Amino acid sequence: MNVEEILKTDKKIPLDKRTIVHIVLVSHKLNEIVSLALKPYDTSIQQFNVLRILRGQNGKPCNLGTINERMVTKMSNTTRLVDKLISKGYAERETCETNRRKIEIYITDTGKNALKKIDVAVAKAEKKLVENFSKKELETLNLLLDKF
Repeated sequence: MNVEEILKTDKKIPLDKRTIVHIVLVSHKLNEIVSLALKPYDTSIQQFNVLRILRGQNGKPCNLGTINERMVTKMSNTTRLVDKLISKGYAERETCETNRRKIEIYITDTGKNALKKIDVAVAKAEKKLVENFSKKELETLNLLLDKF
């Protein structure tokens, strides 16, 4: 199905606009499929991203600024995301002993265990998303997307 069919228009969309619309449509589809994979775990894409950032710290603390810098989608509600992860038992927040103004965030063992299961579901979804592409096509697509 092409972009014009999806948008239900008889008009030919100019190539530059068609490209942008196509990328937006694909982005929404990717988010939809990954969100569906996360749904059984009551976790959003953003929460999943924060958990992966915390796990990547390898036991070292992380602060809100670092989390926000590393987020795939930059958000102003990182505090709320962390609060949700804390309420699920996936993360902990502690005040730094040497600097009381600094808040340190860690992933818990419960968070690590949940993330192992979530990783499997997301990997399955990601594999399904790219199954129609050859390795060469994926390399070319990545080169083209790098131009953005």
